[in-house]
Amino acid sequence: MRALVLTGPHRAEVRDVPPPVAAAGQVVADVERVGICGTDVELFTGEMSYLHTGASSYPLRPGHEWSGVVTAAGPGVDPAWVGRRVTGDTMIGCGHCHRCRHGRHHVCAHRQELGIRDGLPGALAEQLAVPTTALHPLPGTVDATLGALVEPGGNALRSVQAAGLDAGERLLVLGTGTIGLLVAMFARARGIDVHLLGRDGTQLELARTLGFTNAWTRATLPSLPWDAVVDAANDPELPAFALDLVEPGRTVVYIGLAGGPSAVDTRGLVFKDVTAVGILGASAGLPGAIDAYASGTVDPRPLVAATVGLADAPDILAGRRPDGAGPKIHIDPRRLTT
Repeated sequence: MRALVLTGPHRAEVRDVPPPVAAAGQVVADVERVGICGTDVELFTGEMSYLHTGASSYPLRPGHEWSGVVTAAGPGVDPAWVGRRVTGDTMIGCGHCHRCRHGRHHVCAHRQELGIRDGLPGALAEQLAVPTTALHPLPGTVDATLGALVEPGGNALRSVQAAGLDAGERLLVLGTGTIGLLVAMFARARGIDVHLLGRDGTQLELARTLGFTNAWTRATLPSLPWDAVVDAANDPELPAFALDLVEPGRTVVYIGLAGGPSAVDTRGLVFKDVTAVGILGASAGLPGAIDAYASGTVDPRPLVAATVGLADAPDILAGRRPDGAGPKIHIDPRRLTT
């Protein structure tokens, strides 16, 4: 089968590789759609921290935002999975440690991360082997595009849940990329008063077309009490800015990651009695994201600027984008080229 292989920093190619075989407890899925994520880009450029700690190494097969149809079931797997459209959890814990047994498999010290850490090849391929413990079935109203948006949606939903706001309260989201806009969508679906902060007016155009009229730059941001702030950006100055902005006694949620360290003065946390929450992974948010997409309360499809073929993936990772307003590019591995 064809798969995208990263062979070193800024080097990627489509190769013929052996197709996966479903081992015990696994299924094989034909991949229909894969989203390109910032983590994939960092793996391509060599900037991803796992490449420096040894958790990841080249050659590497990326892709963790995916949907597909199960075509084979391994030993011990219910054959009813075959023929179902599914997506899967990126974070796959060992299953028996203290963290896994207490519902925190996404921070298991021995976890695998599909298409990110060594051990489980990713979804930028025609087929993918996945343990059934990570599978999530998709209802008929969730198509391939929506299915590949479940993983980022789960991250966004967890961020909204962590903010702890009631309907009518005010949320400021820093960043207008995929996660920032998804946070805004999930928050709006809960009746929260959503505001977005972007770098410039051009970056905010899509937010406004999606109905988020309260979209600001730092120069135009109004002085309002922010009941919660979600930092979904990659600017190392914004974590401290989020703490400065949030109302005392409320919550800052950190899901964005800068390329280098971000300084936060913990005296501000203490003196303002602020709760700071970090979000890693979508695991606990996946079922809720699927439900929201299935019911139509959240429709993230306008975030997808284009869907291209597998051979186009190296160019996308290198930053060459097709025309389209959304921040997300999808790959259809069944097509070699656009």
